[in-house]
Amino acid sequence: MKKSVLILCIFYFIHTYLFSQNTASLPQQYIEKYKVLAINEMIRTGVPAAITLAQGILESGSGQSDLAIRSNNHFGIKCKLDWTGDKVYQDDDEANECFRSYPTVEDSYRDHSDFLKTRPNYAFLFSIPATDYKGWCYGLKKAGYATSPSYPTLLIDVISKYNLQQYTLDALQRMQSNNLASTKQNSLNDMPIISVTKMENENLSYSQQSKSVNNPADIDVSSIMATEEPASNYPSGIFLINQCKVIYATAGSSLFAISAQQNIDFAKLLSYNEMESGDILENGMLIYLQKKGKKSNIKKFHITTGTESLTDIAQNEGVQLQSILAYNHLTNNQKIEPGTKILLQPPTNQVKGK
Repeated sequence: MKKSVLILCIFYFIHTYLFSQNTASLPQQYIEKYKVLAINEMIRTGVPAAITLAQGILESGSGQSDLAIRSNNHFGIKCKLDWTGDKVYQDDDEANECFRSYPTVEDSYRDHSDFLKTRPNYAFLFSIPATDYKGWCYGLKKAGYATSPSYPTLLIDVISKYNLQQYTLDALQRMQSNNLASTKQNSLNDMPIISVTKMENENLSYSQQSKSVNNPADIDVSSIMATEEPASNYPSGIFLINQCKVIYATAGSSLFAISAQQNIDFAKLLSYNEMESGDILENGMLIYLQKKGKKSNIKKFHITTGTESLTDIAQNEGVQLQSILAYNHLTNNQKIEPGTKILLQPPTNQVKGK
C-alpha cells in the first residue's frame, strides 16, 4: 500500500512539473509561431510587432483561450456595428457579447492591424515612435482598447519578459532594407566622410577628408531615404557641415527610422535638429546627427535669398537657431527680406564672456 502511494505521489509530482513547464513555455511557443506574422503586419501597417505579440499573448492566453480556439480571435475584438463576418458569443464585460470570428489566425492578425490603423480613436498612436512600446501600451488603454486599469502594465511586462522589442526592431530593419533595395548604392567600404562648405554664391563645394569611415554601419543611412536618389546638392551618406555630422533625408523619410539606424535616441535627434515633434518628413531636409555649433567656423554671415526662414538658415549652416537669433537680435518667426546679412558668429564688438 505504501509503495503504491509512493508511486502515485511520484507520478503526481512528475505530471505537475511537466504541466508547469509546458504552461510556462506557451508564450514562447506562441511568439515563435506568430513572430513573422507580427513583423509582416508592422511592415504593412506600422503597428509595432512587440505590441501585436504582447496583445496576442494576453488576449488569447497564448492561443489557448476558448475564444482563440473557437474563432481564431487572438485579440478579443468585438463585433461592432460594421462587422459583417462570422460571429461567436461569450460573456465578457457583459453577458453573451458578440466577438468576431475568423477563418484563420492570419485573418485575426490582419484585422487587428486594420482595426488600429483605421479607427479615429487610435490615430494618435501612430505619432508615437514604434520603439516607444510603453507609450503605445498606455495609448491603447487611453484609446479604450481594454477596460482594465492594469492593461498597460501587463503589456509592458510581457514585452519586457520575452524581449518582444527585438521583433519591432527586426521589422524596422526589414522596412529599411526594402527601401535600400531600390536605392543605388556606392561601396560602403570605400565611402568617405565628406565635408561641405556652403559658399557665398550658394554653390556647394565638396572636399573629401583623408580619414574614411571605419564602420560602414555608421553611414548606412540610404535605407531610410524615400526616393531613389539623394538631393543633387548633397552627397549620400554622412557628411559634415560646420564640423557636424549630417545627412540629407528626402521627403517621406522617417526620423524615427534614422534614429534607429544611427543608434541615436529619438528625443536627442529631435533636439539636434531643434524640433519639438514629428516623424515623417513632408519635405527633404538636412538632419544633424549631433548637436549643431553655436557659431559657424566657416563663415561670418549668410546672405538671405528671400525664400528661406531663419530655421532654414540654421539648418543649412549648421548653427544653432538660438545663437543666430541672439547674434542678430531677431525672433524666430520674423520675416527676413532678401539680401539681409545674417550673422553666424558673435558680433565683433561683443564683449568676450558676456
